[in-house]
Amino acid sequence: MAEAAVDPEGVVAVPGTKAEESIKRRTFQTLRTESRMSFDLQPILEGKILGLRPLRPEDFPDLYAVASDPLIWEQHPHKERYKEEIFNGFFREAMESGGALIAFDSKNSQVIGSSRFYGYSEEKSEIEIGWTFLARSHWGGIYNHEMKQLMLRHAFKFVNKVVFLVGPQNLRSQRALEKIGAVRMGSRPDATGRDSFLYQSTPAT
Repeated sequence: MAEAAVDPEGVVAVPGTKAEESIKRRTFQTLRTESRMSFDLQPILEGKILGLRPLRPEDFPDLYAVASDPLIWEQHPHKERYKEEIFNGFFREAMESGGALIAFDSKNSQVIGSSRFYGYSEEKSEIEIGWTFLARSHWGGIYNHEMKQLMLRHAFKFVNKVVFLVGPQNLRSQRALEKIGAVRMGSRPDATGRDSFLYQSTPAT
């Protein structure tokens, strides 16, 4: 038996009727409109153990308190980002990017890191996720996994492909991406022109 058609507002129509055809047309038009919507680069995303919200200027002290740990940047191309004057530049670029998010622990709202959407291409149906770091107290996989899953689910409302660029020496980040199912596709220069490993996720991965 054919299922009844339901339009985006919840109206039900009997199969085989003109009302059903009208609902199908309206549903298609709604989906087509949503697909043309501009990518929301700074959403509010909430998971079970972690949340994400747009980065704000007043977040600098709390975020730098996390970033000031030199071991976070040990395998990163920019190993001195734990220094305040260097992190200042990183934070300024994050604010200017329009796609930076701050991560907080859902238990106590403590700031635990940051990530960023960048380089949205409607033509390629692609967005980059990067500039991610977490407090060492929240290393171990589950927090990074939930952060990436929240961001990927959001991204796939707008694009068919998410890419990640990782420094060749950053084995920790490479393993973290492989744990969430990202596949290495080769190499590509990052935003600064530095050669990086290219990883990719699609809704099927």
